[in-house]
Amino acid sequence: MASLKEVRNSIVSIGSTMQITSAMKMVSAAKLKRAQDAITQMRPYANKLKEILENVSASVDASENVFARNGGGKNVLIIAISSNRGLAGAFNSNIIKKTHLLIKNEYAGYNVTVVPIGKKVQDAFKRTQYAITGQDLPHHTNELFDGLSYAKAAPVAQLIMDAFLNKEFDKVVLVYNQFRNAAVQITTEEQFLPIVSTPSETKTAKTDYIFEPNQAYIVNELIPRSLKTQLYKALLDSFASEHGARMTAMHKATDNAKAMQKDLKIMYNKARQAAITKEILEIVGGAEALKG
Repeated sequence: MASLKEVRNSIVSIGSTMQITSAMKMVSAAKLKRAQDAITQMRPYANKLKEILENVSASVDASENVFARNGGGKNVLIIAISSNRGLAGAFNSNIIKKTHLLIKNEYAGYNVTVVPIGKKVQDAFKRTQYAITGQDLPHHTNELFDGLSYAKAAPVAQLIMDAFLNKEFDKVVLVYNQFRNAAVQITTEEQFLPIVSTPSETKTAKTDYIFEPNQAYIVNELIPRSLKTQLYKALLDSFASEHGARMTAMHKATDNAKAMQKDLKIMYNKARQAAITKEILEIVGGAEALKG
């Protein structure tokens, strides 16, 4: 059994850890509120713009819509979005596992390249054969989360679109955590390029659209803007999910620390009582020996 001093030191150490986890929980809760408001306001706009994008893409001739080409090639780009910091439960590991599963199963035999957004996923893939090479793809993407904004996300999306238009890749996929609430984050795989239409949208695409100002402007302006918005929404989703996951993880860590501290205090009191009882027995024994 541990000595009284060791148990007492453990109680103090756990108390210090509990203060840290509690403070981190409060910080993440404050940041989560702002991130949740941002994605809640952004999501309806992004979803509606994506719906318009897919409808317009379906109505435009395939030869005129360069973002809808489907060459059936073997070059795949996966944009994996994680966080720059840990202590968020399984938030980052879920993204890494999902990316590895896609490479192993769905894109087995393909030429896969991973663009990491977030330090954790970057560390996981920087020494693998899937790491990005050259200057055509975005680098230093970890800085996106330092004051996340559309202005920062748009150039990254533009570089990815340019690589697709230059036929460096035949398919681009987003992998990120979609925010539902503080306790639930859903690891999501979403096709970024080429643009595809669902069967229901294909039916509505038979409508005779009136383009204003003209069809070329819609293809050249609206579709790229919608794609940039789609990437920005994924970043906002991941950012809110990170703080939700960290808040939940720190809440559980604080509860576990309280439970451990309670058990150690009981152990300490039992050991202390046993030591006192032993000392009393020794005193009594000594007194009886003196009488004898």
